[in-house]
Amino acid sequence: MQDGRLSLIHIPLQCYATYVQPLLQLLNPMLGAAVHTHGASEGDQPSATPWATQHPFLNVSITPIECSVVCSKALAQEYFAPLIPPKQKNSSTSGDQVTISREDFVVISVEGEGLDAGQRVLELTSPLAMAGMYVQPTSNAYYPSQPITTNAPLSSIFFITTYFSDYILVPLKSRSAVIHALEARGFAFEKSAEAYVNVAAHHRNTSSTSSFETIPPSTPPPATVFELQARTFALLRRRDIVPQVHRSIRLVQCAGRRDSLGGGHDTAQYLKLQIGLTKCIVHPPRFLSLTLTESEPPSLLLEKATVPLFGASDVLLGSKDEYLIPITLNLEPLPFEATGIVCGVAGKLVGGGLGVQAVEMSYLSTARAGTVMVNEVDLERAVEALNAGEWGLDVE
Repeated sequence: MQDGRLSLIHIPLQCYATYVQPLLQLLNPMLGAAVHTHGASEGDQPSATPWATQHPFLNVSITPIECSVVCSKALAQEYFAPLIPPKQKNSSTSGDQVTISREDFVVISVEGEGLDAGQRVLELTSPLAMAGMYVQPTSNAYYPSQPITTNAPLSSIFFITTYFSDYILVPLKSRSAVIHALEARGFAFEKSAEAYVNVAAHHRNTSSTSSFETIPPSTPPPATVFELQARTFALLRRRDIVPQVHRSIRLVQCAGRRDSLGGGHDTAQYLKLQIGLTKCIVHPPRFLSLTLTESEPPSLLLEKATVPLFGASDVLLGSKDEYLIPITLNLEPLPFEATGIVCGVAGKLVGGGLGVQAVEMSYLSTARAGTVMVNEVDLERAVEALNAGEWGLDVE
């Protein structure tokens, strides 16, 4: 678990061009230094630490709905805040504005050994949702002019599935409560992995259903994940939130090579990776998600068409022939009291039922949206699962 304070930044796509420079600074520390010195000298040498491991935690995501950034609070204020117009900083309406979260966030790393990606999503989000915590973004988190309701549940919690690990982004003030909820469901912090591990999951046979479906929470309703699913989808219908299937966007999940970290890291490979990411930032694809940490190689979700930007095939680890299709949910209309969106959606896909076979999935939370990613061959079953039942959704 990282202790560094993080900020969450929402950049509307129509504002993206204005913020290319700070995005590039996040990927190139020397570029950030050059901004302060009005140009780097020819004798400047790169840091001995690989650029990809200089952030305690960083996520940059570009989706059909928005650009979303999670970075240190210091860098958010240094790189992004100066570009936000003063009038906008004091605005009490959302609209199409760049926003930086008023709350400080921290990230909790969770290891999902023994479970597939979809089950990991359900196993992690269920205890938090059942405890009344927000496992999804809400617009109230961004605007200082809107008061926090003191008797409301805890603030938004964001979920990111990567090539190596899963991460929960939680408000600093809620960290203890989140850890307590995880530990109550069998998660324990493993020092060697620097992550929380579900001990119970390592000692049971996995199936298409979650262990949380029949265990009642110690807090008020919903009493089961199935009930939470019903409430989630009823809320999405009331708010006219329709899942958008982006059939023409084919994603590959990949990563930098683990053996290139440390003192013997392959500088050439990391340079190719950095150049490829720079090209993606300057000429943004329809979808990109990059996660950097201090302890793991870069993890990426790339549009298939952008893979050649990274040069030789040995730069990226992972299959380039298995494609994921994104299904996006624009969650900006949700009220502050909305809870358990990730868990509700994951439960309906992973849990199966209603005559629909369970669907493997992964999930990406961004500032104003959620993205479900399913294997291309499972897409029609995923759409059928989201449509199924009296509280199903009309997927577009």
